[in-house]
Amino acid sequence: MDLRGARERRVRTGGIDLCVAELGDPDRPTIVLVHGYPDSKEVWSEVAGRLRDDWHVVLYDVRGHGGSTAPRPLRGGFTLEKLTDDFLAVAHAVSPDRPVHVVGHDWGSVQAWEFATVERTRGRIASFTSMSGPSLDHFGHWIKQRVSRPDPRRLGQLLGQGAKSWYVYALHTPVLPELAWRGPLGRRWPGILRRMEKVSTEGYPTPSLPRDAAHGTWLYRDNIKSRLRHPREDAYAHVPVQLITPTGDAFLSPSLHDELDTWVPRLVRRSLPAKHWVPRKRPEQLTRWITEFVTAVEDAPADGPVAPRRSVATATHGHARRFGGQLVLVTGAASGIGRATAMAFGEAGARVVVVDRDAEALAETVEGVVDAGAAGAWGEVADVSDESAMEKLATRVAAEHGVLDVLVNNAGIGLAGSFLDTTGEDWRRVLDTNLWGVIHGCRFFGRQMADRGEGGHIVNIASAAAYQPSRVLSAYSTSKAAVLMLSECLRAELGDRSIGVSAVCPGFVDTAITGSAHFAGVDAEEEARLRKRTAGLYARRNYPARKVARAVLEAVVHNRAVVPVTPEARGARLLHRVSPRLLRGVARLRPPL
Repeated sequence: MDLRGARERRVRTGGIDLCVAELGDPDRPTIVLVHGYPDSKEVWSEVAGRLRDDWHVVLYDVRGHGGSTAPRPLRGGFTLEKLTDDFLAVAHAVSPDRPVHVVGHDWGSVQAWEFATVERTRGRIASFTSMSGPSLDHFGHWIKQRVSRPDPRRLGQLLGQGAKSWYVYALHTPVLPELAWRGPLGRRWPGILRRMEKVSTEGYPTPSLPRDAAHGTWLYRDNIKSRLRHPREDAYAHVPVQLITPTGDAFLSPSLHDELDTWVPRLVRRSLPAKHWVPRKRPEQLTRWITEFVTAVEDAPADGPVAPRRSVATATHGHARRFGGQLVLVTGAASGIGRATAMAFGEAGARVVVVDRDAEALAETVEGVVDAGAAGAWGEVADVSDESAMEKLATRVAAEHGVLDVLVNNAGIGLAGSFLDTTGEDWRRVLDTNLWGVIHGCRFFGRQMADRGEGGHIVNIASAAAYQPSRVLSAYSTSKAAVLMLSECLRAELGDRSIGVSAVCPGFVDTAITGSAHFAGVDAEEEARLRKRTAGLYARRNYPARKVARAVLEAVVHNRAVVPVTPEARGARLLHRVSPRLLRGVARLRPPL
């Protein structure tokens, strides 16, 4: 998509001519898209083209960028106060009688935080959607809190963001950034974007990039030091705010927004697995979220709560802000690790689809996920070993809820006993569920992720038995070892499509799988005794499923390849690498059953 057909006008303000483009019906609510650095308004073309049918969409080149003129002199011409003057001039020109909805990315978001918090814009803004650009005032207070009350966590956050902000220091260097942008960096920037962010550069960036980037260095020089040293004390948002956090942003840490609820009374948080340039990489998702949020604001009473469909505002710490609005599917979710994982994603603000064969227990999981704070929860009864059923499930989920952001293949069954006593039917049953269930999930849902082209993550629940041999778990261990190797292969293949794949390998975890495990080669009475005995051992081990769920979320957040869970799983993983002979010796021991 491009901006062909847009109505262009010039807006004069403070000696600057701003280039403004409009799409859609002017009688509809107005959404103003504000670009960042080193972009021009064309960074929004994919989003604007999707919004134009339902909204009055306005884009403008920030002063000194694209078709807008630059201040003279440049020094002092890019302060937040002057950028606010520009916004008010545009808002008055395109929507004189009605407040506008502002959407900002990068420096567009930084300046829009000023619009949303200063008193002179009150009544001109209806809502603000922020992505990849913090308020400099909030950022200044964030730094001061961590310097004045340091602890290991806060110091780590401070150092981490300091490292991500390397480019800010570079842009404060006199003359050199301008020379670089007008020279080799400006020529190479489109290729850097393609490699770094994997975004299409067709029609973007525009030929004005070298000049725009050189002018835009003054955004940093005119504002960063002064605001971070002396942040405003009254930087409270007077409009509803939607915060969209790309979890793979190379320049900003999600922890920057830890205290945002203090500054924003009406806040909706969302996150998505993407890098910095989300307007180019995830335009469909942004369009949906912007539409939902603006619709909710338009429909809400003045100063009332804002509750977009399929979203939730969360205020807890940890991962509660990392999965807001994302779509997650968990198989084997009626109990145990699956239920705990679904609830953990629900607590993190995700939309969660839970799958299992047990409809009654599944309904309880859905209720628990909703109570945990999920943006939405739905139950789907399906057998993961049934290829046709899984294909239909994937089609149905995509049609009703969209393409998954995270898939957790958890469904599995237990099987123990001697290899010589394990029948062909036993083998088929354990492989159909433990291995083929994972294959079906990866094939159908993974294909949708790949076709969407916006990344995602797959978590396959394997087991420590995948690398710890045992004389009584030949079939079960084989199925889990196959899941582990499948995960490693998929990680290699799908990494180029920004799809992460993790294998989570729990050890002895207290779940219901022991109560339903099949023991080969024994009669019903002996099998019942062995189940009871095994369940008792696992219960005494007392390692809860919620800790595995926490490891699953960590695996997604940090894109970890193989995640052993429990001390024995980590120990076996270590022995598998450094002393496989000792591990084989352990495998010969008879379990105490």
